[in-house]
Amino acid sequence: MNFNLRLNFSVIDRFLRYVGIDTQSDPNSDSYPSTEKQKNLGKLLVTELQQIGIEDAHLDEYGYVYATIPANTDRPGIPVICFCSHMDTSPDCSGKDVKPIIHKNYQGADIILPDDPSQILRMNAHPDLKNQIGNDIITASGTTLLGADNKAGVAEIMDACYQLINHPEIKHGIIRILFTPDEEIGRGVDKVDIKKLGAYAGYTIDGESAGNMENETFSADGAKLVIHGISSHPGFAKGNMESAIKIAGQIVARLPYQLSPEGTDNRQGFVHPVGIEGHVEQATVDFIIRDFEDAKLEAHANTIRKIADEVLKNFPNSTYELLVKPQYRNMKSMLDKHPQIVEYGMEAIKRAGLNAQLCSIRGGTDGSRLSFMGLPCPNIFAGEHAFHGKQEWISVQDMQKAVETILHLCMVWEERS
Repeated sequence: MNFNLRLNFSVIDRFLRYVGIDTQSDPNSDSYPSTEKQKNLGKLLVTELQQIGIEDAHLDEYGYVYATIPANTDRPGIPVICFCSHMDTSPDCSGKDVKPIIHKNYQGADIILPDDPSQILRMNAHPDLKNQIGNDIITASGTTLLGADNKAGVAEIMDACYQLINHPEIKHGIIRILFTPDEEIGRGVDKVDIKKLGAYAGYTIDGESAGNMENETFSADGAKLVIHGISSHPGFAKGNMESAIKIAGQIVARLPYQLSPEGTDNRQGFVHPVGIEGHVEQATVDFIIRDFEDAKLEAHANTIRKIADEVLKNFPNSTYELLVKPQYRNMKSMLDKHPQIVEYGMEAIKRAGLNAQLCSIRGGTDGSRLSFMGLPCPNIFAGEHAFHGKQEWISVQDMQKAVETILHLCMVWEERS
């Protein structure tokens, strides 16, 4: 089935509309969602879903959007599947007053972003641009991120909903839709109602290059190193003061480069300090710890402990504690128990005319945790690139292929169940 001959894509109009809504999440907030403004996009999505004809679309108190597309086939026993994307954007870069620009018919030249000409997209820094010759590239203007992570996925799912409702010849079982807040700060599924979803399989639409599906993520822990130093009046500190700030600095400085994000790639894990605060008497260092193998997380935490022990030999009256908290685990162990979920996804990508590639991701998705909550959930490409920064970009054509993939996936489950 050639969708290009029969579908009137709305995905780009939707995407351009959604990126204009500031939905940054806030890691320092204790509320759910972490920022109330995320609900502004959620309310719009609910309105649009209801206008399409999806009557049960609603926004709950925690900022989650739920919706159901009823089955349109008489074939029995089709499992319920769920499509999921997150509405928030990263707190690492401004998402306010995003000005998207469409660069039509890209031919390989540098793309200079007009509001900050120092922001230049070059093919050698963005290698997937080589696959975009002739395509239309969307960027922001140079002072904000674009928000393709993950408003591209939101727009693609929304357009797929529109196509499913308006093209009943596309046969499918029951489809659940889930849009989440706070994925970027690790809380994306904290308040998800799994029973309400009632799905057998899920697919996050939050991946990078067209054709890619990710069935493996990092396993992840967070760690907080709390250092208890000795404070005294600086005028009388000789032989007495043991500054927790300086201890923290020495520990961070001794972290090995080969165990850092900037010093690793492929399947190598890392220990990454993401925040330091404190004063002379007490200081804290927040870390994220990542690896594809769960057993190595403890080894990485022990690296921090070993360095702290060595540094504190020079500060005999100071102490520390390392508090480690699990964040998410590699979803592959769950997906391997349900191989058809990945198999059907790969088939859908192929039917969309793409070279299907099964990949690992050096990060996590909502699907990482959903997989351990009873909803096995690989990650399908959305087409987003250079996320969390001012050079974020996506192509119109990749977004359309993502919509096609979602539609094919619905049909694959109907055909094979």
